[in-house]
Amino acid sequence: MAYQATIIPVMIASPGDVHEYRSIVRDVLHEWNYVNSASSTAMMMPVGWETHSSPELGSSPQELINDRVLEDCDLLVGIFWTRLGTPTTASSSGTAEEIERHLKAGKPAMVYFCSAPAALDTVDPDQYAALKDFREWCKKQGIVEFFDNAVDFEKKLRRHLQITIQKNPYLGGLLQATSTPSSVITPVVTSTPLDPMQQEASLLSEEARILLVEASQDKNGTILKLATFGGRYIQSRGKTFGDPSDRRSSAKWEYALEQLLSAGFVLARGHKDQVFELSEPGYRMAEYLESREK
Repeated sequence: MAYQATIIPVMIASPGDVHEYRSIVRDVLHEWNYVNSASSTAMMMPVGWETHSSPELGSSPQELINDRVLEDCDLLVGIFWTRLGTPTTASSSGTAEEIERHLKAGKPAMVYFCSAPAALDTVDPDQYAALKDFREWCKKQGIVEFFDNAVDFEKKLRRHLQITIQKNPYLGGLLQATSTPSSVITPVVTSTPLDPMQQEASLLSEEARILLVEASQDKNGTILKLATFGGRYIQSRGKTFGDPSDRRSSAKWEYALEQLLSAGFVLARGHKDQVFELSEPGYRMAEYLESREK
């Protein structure tokens, strides 16, 4: 079924030593789209100079990227490892300039630094020194995140993207201005004004609400995130949620678990992110959801 959606361009800003992580950003954005675009009427479009610029003379390359690519983006994801990038006339690097301009425009930027080890003979001392200076500057602007490897980066970005979309005022304003009552996730109740429990419940997808209630009926309040050769799926109280052979199906339930985790309704246990337990707020929300169904 065809539907209209608000396109939110997402700038992927990084120097040339993090190609693998740029691809992960695109994968996470595409996953968010096919899980959430219909219910939220929003789509995240990955944008980068290598895909959204064209040959043009008359100005410096960075100025063209700023004017033709960055200007239209509403969210920026910055990634760094050992390099800051090539200096420009206005900043210590093209990537740094993109982040600085984006923040100056009042738009959100999510900045990540890779802490994975690198071979010493591949590291430019001047580049690394400049990167450390820029990292300290970023810390003064807000919160930055560090990751150890590709798996860690994907997991963190998926969770942070959900939080940013829900909580950032700038992005919230874009979505609110273009959404209609029929295009958003249906709240548990529709009375006005919403009480705090209703407000929190209305932010959860149907899958998240189902999973939370199901887990609350488990004697240990446990949710399992499992992976087999056949695929990945979520399990609670002996029931399986998501079809391991259908990536879209399993992605919806993985996203539901991420929602519960971001909201503080479940807590991760162990070091492999496979076991989750309901928190006290999670039990209270489950009781609330059950009471509304009666």
